[in-house]
Order: sequence, then structure tokens, then C-alpha cells
Amino acid sequence: MTRNQSPGRGQRAADWADGRLGIYTLARANLRKIFPDHWSFMLGEICLYSFVIIILTGVYLTLFFKPSMAEVVYNGSYVPLKGIGMSEAYASTVNISFEVRGGLLIRQIHHWAALVFVAAMFVHMMRVFFTGAFRKPREINWVFGFLLLFLGMLDGFFGYSLPDDLLSGTGIRFIEGVLLAVPVVGTYIQMFLFGGEFPGHDIVPRFFTIHVLLIPGIMLGLLVAHLILVFYHKHTQWAGPGRTEKNVVGMPLMPVYMAKAGGFFFLVFGIIALMSAVATINPIWSYGPYRPDQVSTDAQPDWYMGFAEGLIRVMPGWEVGLWGHTLNLGVLVPFTLFPLVLGAIAVYPFVEGWVTNDRREHHLLDRPRNAPVRTALGAAWISVYLVMLAGGGNDLIATHLHLSLNAITYAVRIGFFVLPVAVFIITKRWCLGLQRRDREKVLHGRETGVIKRLPHGEFVEVHAGLTPTELHRLTAHEQNRPVGLPVRTDENGVARKAGILARTRAKLSRGFYGEGSQIPKPTAEEHHEITSSHGHSH
Repeated sequence: MTRNQSPGRGQRAADWADGRLGIYTLARANLRKIFPDHWSFMLGEICLYSFVIIILTGVYLTLFFKPSMAEVVYNGSYVPLKGIGMSEAYASTVNISFEVRGGLLIRQIHHWAALVFVAAMFVHMMRVFFTGAFRKPREINWVFGFLLLFLGMLDGFFGYSLPDDLLSGTGIRFIEGVLLAVPVVGTYIQMFLFGGEFPGHDIVPRFFTIHVLLIPGIMLGLLVAHLILVFYHKHTQWAGPGRTEKNVVGMPLMPVYMAKAGGFFFLVFGIIALMSAVATINPIWSYGPYRPDQVSTDAQPDWYMGFAEGLIRVMPGWEVGLWGHTLNLGVLVPFTLFPLVLGAIAVYPFVEGWVTNDRREHHLLDRPRNAPVRTALGAAWISVYLVMLAGGGNDLIATHLHLSLNAITYAVRIGFFVLPVAVFIITKRWCLGLQRRDREKVLHGRETGVIKRLPHGEFVEVHAGLTPTELHRLTAHEQNRPVGLPVRTDENGVARKAGILARTRAKLSRGFYGEGSQIPKPTAEEHHEITSSHGHSH
């Protein structure tokens, strides 16, 4: 543009908007932000993209779904259900499946995307957990991620309860029984949620409001806060040459990362659409409308609620009478354990920070083998989840594998207490074994498979020295020392005994970093001494 030319209309509009909103300044500061490149970081993107797919397909479905429990007689195109009384919610869902153009595919995409969303959040959080990416300053972001996982599970339950079919009605009946088991306030909560006796006429409209407006709104706010903190704290990265706690090595957000992210979004969308086109999920027309006097055979919730189902199924039907009231422990104990087991992963960053007394910021990731106790605890938690998931499907396991239902139930009960301990011990020893292997590789090099005969007749294998990059990757991690007991004296200079919290912290810290919990990594002096004493092939 020459000096005499005036700015165009588009530029004037852009200048006007930038002068009031600061868009250009904000974009210039953030669009060149650096993001590291590693396949494991894509797990978080799958969560984001599947959530977007859920929102898009959910908007489409709300145009045709009628959240009403008013009784109607079905007279649609699906012949086996003609003339059968059902709720408007169920009838509209059948119409979406068979009469709305593309309705069945959109329904299936919506349901499959919800399953992928929860699964991706679960795996993403495990990646963050095992690599220590939750440490300062990201503890709050970890809590946001946990809340997204919990709300995603909860919203999924409300979502598959909306069609009012026999399977979802059985799940709602299950929840009603759990609420009634809560002492003192259980009946009030049940009446408040259902608007009367089960099943009532208000449950589907209320679930619809919660599923479409309340929980997604909260999740959207948490998601925005989560992404803002990711930008603010900068992204974590794996240790490597040139990578420190104060920089990020990778690609700029614009244009490289955004181009890759856009392609990955359509890849995720395409895979979910393919799954939805070839694999039927939740065929409500096969179950029929809900009736309180019937229970569908092989009734199973979506996989992420299988843990709660398993707790209920394997818990003995214990009851206790107190002051003329019956306390149903067979339902109350699982109802209490479910949030406790989930909540354990929410508070873990704060527990580890207190045990290790580590107040530094961490932007480099740990290899899971270099944090044996943390890795073992995470593996033990996953084992608890999986064994209870098997308990939630004990009837299917029994019928398909021709096993005793009682035997499976007792095996799950025993596994709930024994399996986490066994998994913890095995995982910890596995991590220590991998640390020893890394130590040997650093000191003696990698095996080449070449056998050499020495002058005195001995056969040895030639080891090749590692590259500087490999040496850095295997030795870049820190090895913390256990927290000692604080030394305190009274006014006379006499040492005072440490408090119970200090003693507990010291004992737990020895468990994390003490002898038997980590293998000392080789020092530069050890490496130089060994490599200079016997030759390495480079």
C-alpha cells in the first residue's frame, strides 16, 4: 500500500475491533506459543475432539427428541412395536432411529463419542499421573481434569437414561435403590429427584435438563479453565538435550500445530463415525419401553459405570437394625466406596506433594520407571477398577464361559483386597528392574550380539557405547532423598519428639524414596571409570 492509499474497509474494521478488544496483541502473544511433539500428548486432544462431537450431535438430537413421559400408542414405521403403549420419550427416540434422515447414525455417533470421551479422559489422566505431570504448578488443573472425568461419567448416565427403554429404566431403578439406602435423607433425595414415587412422570424431563444444560455448561467452563491453565503454565515435555525446566522445545501453535490438530480432529471424527456405522450400540427397539414390573436380561451399564455396578453386585446383602430403622449396608457401603475410590486420584497430587515436601515447579516429565512407588500405586488403582468392572459383568462371564456365578462373585470379593497389593508389589519390582537395566546400559553400553574372543581364550560380547542423547535420556531424572524428621528443641535446648504428622511424613517419604524404592543412577565418574577400563565399540 502506498502513502496516498487509504486503508481498506476490512483493515479499518480490523483496526476498530483491535482498538477495543486487543485481538491482535492477544493473538500475537499466543499463536506462536510452542507445543512439544509427542504421541502421548494427543490423548488430551482426543478428549477435546470427542467432546466437540458430543455437543454437535447432541444439538441435532434435541431437535427431534421429546423429553416427556406422557403415554402414547406407537404407530410408526417399526412394525414390532406398533400398537404398544409407551412414553413420548421412547417413541421419539424410535422415530429418530427409523424415520429421521440420518437419525440412527447421529444417535450412534453421539453414544460412541461419549464412550470414547470418558475412555480418553481416563487414559489421558493416567498418562498425566504416571509421568508426574500433575506436580506444581498443575495441581489445580489436575482437579479440573478429575471433575471433567466425574461429570462426564455422570452426564453419560443421564444421557442413556433419557430414551426410557427397558435397559435405561433398570438403571434408573438401580439409582433409586441406592438413594433410598442413604440414612435419614435418602427418601427426601429420592422424592426431590423423581418428583414423587418411582418411576413418576418428571424423571425424564429433569434428566433432560441436567443432561443438556446443567452438566454440559459446567463441563464447558471447566474445559475452558483447563485449557487456559495449559497455556498459562506452558506444556510439559519429556527430558532431552536442550530441554530444561525453563523452556519448551517443539512447534509453534500457528501454523504447524493447528494444521496437525485440525487433521487429527477429522481423523477422530472419522473413526468414531466408522465405529458408529458398523457397530450397533444401545438398540432400544430390541429392549422395548420401560415397565416397572420387568427387568431386561443381561442388563449392563456403559463400561465406565461398571465399577459401581460391580461394587453393588459383589457386596454381601448385609443389613443392620438401629433404633427401629434398617441400615442397608449391601447398598450403602458400595455407594460410599465409589466416590472414595474415584476421589483418591483427585487428592493424590496434594498427598505426594506433602509427603515429598517438594515445593519446586516441575515442567519435565518423569519416566514411570523412575517413580516406582507412584507407578505401583497407579497400577494398583487400575487393578481395583478392573476387578470391579469384571464384578459388574459377573452374569455375562458366568453364562458365556459356563462358570459358577457364585464362584465369580467370591473371586471378585477376594480380588478386591488381594489383587491391588499383588499388582503394587509386582509393578514396583518391575520398575526397579528397569532402573537396573538402564544403569547397566549407561555403564556398559548396549548389547550388540557380537562375540569376541580374547587372547587368553575368554569369549565376551562387544558392547556399543550410547550416544549422548541416549545417555541424557537415561540419566536426566532427579532422585529425591527422603524427608527427615525436623529437629526441634524446647527453651532449655532439649530435643523434642517430632509430632505424629512429621513422623508420618518421614515414614511415607522413606517409602517413596528410601532404600529399596529406587536404584542409584550412575554418576559421571562411574561412567568414565568403566568406559576407560574396557573398550567400547562406537
